[in-house]
Amino acid sequence: MGKIIHMVSGPRNMSTAIMYAFDNRKDTLGVDEPFYSYYLNRYPDVQHPGRNDILQSQSTDANTVINQLHQSAQEVDYLFIKNMAHHIDGFDLNWLHVAKHVFLIRDPQKLINSFAKVMDNPTIKDIGIKEEYLLFQQLIGRGISPVVLDSGDLLRDPSRIMTQLCKALDMEFTEDMLSWKAGSRQIDGIWASYWYDNVHKTTSFGQQQTSREIMPSRYRSLLIEAMPYYQSLYEYAIK
Repeated sequence: MGKIIHMVSGPRNMSTAIMYAFDNRKDTLGVDEPFYSYYLNRYPDVQHPGRNDILQSQSTDANTVINQLHQSAQEVDYLFIKNMAHHIDGFDLNWLHVAKHVFLIRDPQKLINSFAKVMDNPTIKDIGIKEEYLLFQQLIGRGISPVVLDSGDLLRDPSRIMTQLCKALDMEFTEDMLSWKAGSRQIDGIWASYWYDNVHKTTSFGQQQTSREIMPSRYRSLLIEAMPYYQSLYEYAIK
């Protein structure tokens, strides 16, 4: 079976660009948020763009999805799974022992600003940083040492940080991880039309306009709530 690389992120966190970087390798297949339907089915009151289409596009049964992932890993050298932390809240984590784990984090001010462009009034659960922190602590408690990657650090020096990331994952860095073709990719989830407009315009790691905008004051309480989780995870980040 190929190695499974499991990246846990929150939304609006450059996670899709990183998935594209790994999928651009000849030896790696990217998988886009395989537990999204499971999450929406578990929380009927959560209203996301394209909800019904998402529920029809994937299995809502976690064990079925896990079996599909293991099958896909048989067919490639590396399987790169992009997951949202809040999507996998609430089911058995034993399957995660077979994977190498990456926790992707982003300055909450920039994250909240970006998320609010797509959904009004985001909550701490929507942005995923608390769930990332809690899952990170669970894995540490099981003797697993995840890698932490900060998207801001990656943007400042993509080549060096991606090289360090690959080293931590016991895989060789390749230059084709630093650029990709603009537009959609076959691995995109059905929700791409709602969330991926910006990343589809990119061909490499680069700053988005929302990264330079000032966060509206109405989100300050959310920022205050999110910051301690981010700071705790950032202590472990690749430098």
